[in-house]
Amino acid sequence: MNTPEEPLALYIHWPFCLAKCPYCDFNSHVRDRMPEARFAKALRTELAHDAARLGRRKLGSIFFGGGTPSLMAPESVAALIEDATTLFDPLPNLEITLEANPTSVEAGRLSGFRQAGVNRVSLGIQALDDAALTFLGREHSATQALAALETARTLFPRITFDLIYARPGQSLADWKAELNKALSLVADHVSLYQLTIEPGTKFEALYRTGTFTLPDEDEAAALYEETSAITAQHGLAGYEVSNYAKPGSESRHNLTYWRYGDYLGIGPGAHGRLTQGNALFATRRHRAPEPWADLVERTGTGQTSQDELAPMERAREMLLMGLRVTEGLNLDRFAARTGMTLTKATDATILAAALEEGYLEQTATTLHATPEGRLRLEALLHALVL
Repeated sequence: MNTPEEPLALYIHWPFCLAKCPYCDFNSHVRDRMPEARFAKALRTELAHDAARLGRRKLGSIFFGGGTPSLMAPESVAALIEDATTLFDPLPNLEITLEANPTSVEAGRLSGFRQAGVNRVSLGIQALDDAALTFLGREHSATQALAALETARTLFPRITFDLIYARPGQSLADWKAELNKALSLVADHVSLYQLTIEPGTKFEALYRTGTFTLPDEDEAAALYEETSAITAQHGLAGYEVSNYAKPGSESRHNLTYWRYGDYLGIGPGAHGRLTQGNALFATRRHRAPEPWADLVERTGTGQTSQDELAPMERAREMLLMGLRVTEGLNLDRFAARTGMTLTKATDATILAAALEEGYLEQTATTLHATPEGRLRLEALLHALVL
């Protein structure tokens, strides 16, 4: 197990959006009226409650996610940052990220978020093609996306943005042109996701009825390989399956997840992994916004469960996260964090076959997926992890 001396990552969930994107399975909710004051106060209350329980942990990152946290007032963001950096001991290079959409209303708040203390902004661009943005249910245009990128570049020392590829009818040439255009504008970090069909989404129903189709496996693999090649040409290395960064610009917050460090999640539906003594606990908050706020107002927290994770559960989670990153799984850390050896936590036959086929590579200190392995990572993990 790691100790509370290891920095904590703080995730703050703002659950509200202007509209529900048809591909999204996140815990996001549309409201006619944004209950800003109530939910900002509840977040501050829950943060104080958990800080009192955890003690003065070192704080390595804060991430405002959603939902659409750029719908929050900058004053609310500033108050939460002030609380977090008072209740915990922030590292000198504290990373503070806020997800923002490029609509004119939200882009107009970027200066306020910078003044609030945000030093890294994540723009949900998703596409630089108006027809594709309409298909994806986005509220902004390609022109607005480019304008938001330009504005963000003048305000924030670190910028990242999301794009979705492998869209219906998207050719390799189209994706190359779109990605090159985006990367030529501004990028020290990008998240590039293949469009997938998630259960319970609007796209699932449309896809099931044949309303649209997605690229086949070979086409998707070609798009992925071209993505790696183009990002490399722009000086960005793929450090995780869907994330690319210039050296030193990797998301420190997300690396906490992938390295299986401690993180505290507050807000509706947020979850966490927290070390207390020699045990690691999985925590979760009430998923629905209003019942979560009711709980916080009554008890100080919207937490609904705190379950100690057994060694095999810890090993399973750490393998699933650690093999996503290019650096791979540190075997000494794996043993210390889970109390298990790699041999006990994996299917020996599958592991041997994956190493033989060149999908995984193992050294004295690490286990990592090769480029070929990352193309098959979901299936590989499903078979490998006990």
